[in-house]
Amino acid sequence: MKTFLSIGAGPGMGFATAERFAREGFQVVLAARRLPRAQELADRLMSKGYKAEARKVDASDAKSVAELVAEVETQHGSVDVLHYNAASLRKATLAEQPRDSFNFDLAVNIGGALAAAQAVAPKMEAQRSGTILLTGGGFALAPSPDFLSISIGKAGIRALAHGLFEQFRAKGIHVATVTVCTLVAPESKEASAVADQFWHLHSQPKDSWTVEANYGL
Repeated sequence: MKTFLSIGAGPGMGFATAERFAREGFQVVLAARRLPRAQELADRLMSKGYKAEARKVDASDAKSVAELVAEVETQHGSVDVLHYNAASLRKATLAEQPRDSFNFDLAVNIGGALAAAQAVAPKMEAQRSGTILLTGGGFALAPSPDFLSISIGKAGIRALAHGLFEQFRAKGIHVATVTVCTLVAPESKEASAVADQFWHLHSQPKDSWTVEANYGL
């Protein structure tokens, strides 16, 4: 059974995407800063007959991310699909945001994604297969001065996907992002539509791989 790892699993796009992959036969590992929240989401999947489990991870800490990936690979053999969905959404202008909180936001919004990609890449390269999915956002295309740190973070997510795409494609790894340009509530049609976008990206034939899909643009 293939393994889907969600880092930053939440009740909206994170859960919907995990469920979409579970429906396709994946076992799902949901990881979040708060273990009870991740466990609640895993329990919801298990109640529907899917195979799911919960883990704790601090997406702002590269060591925590690497340790999570190592644990999942040890238990399940590999991470076939990584979904990085963690984000620190803070409303603050440049003048309003202390440097410490800005650095924390960047560590979650982009640093954790970089650490996760670094952690899963070696085994994916060895197997010459794997998918790295990144949740992007419309702030990457239209930055907001009131949400500065998440704007920079989503721009970084988009740059990471585009920057790795060709290099990783040559190694059999598909890196892709969905740039979500609308609000997404839990259990909404938007959440399901974004999940379908992620599944479509993962399912593309190798000679037709694309790096980005836009939703709600």
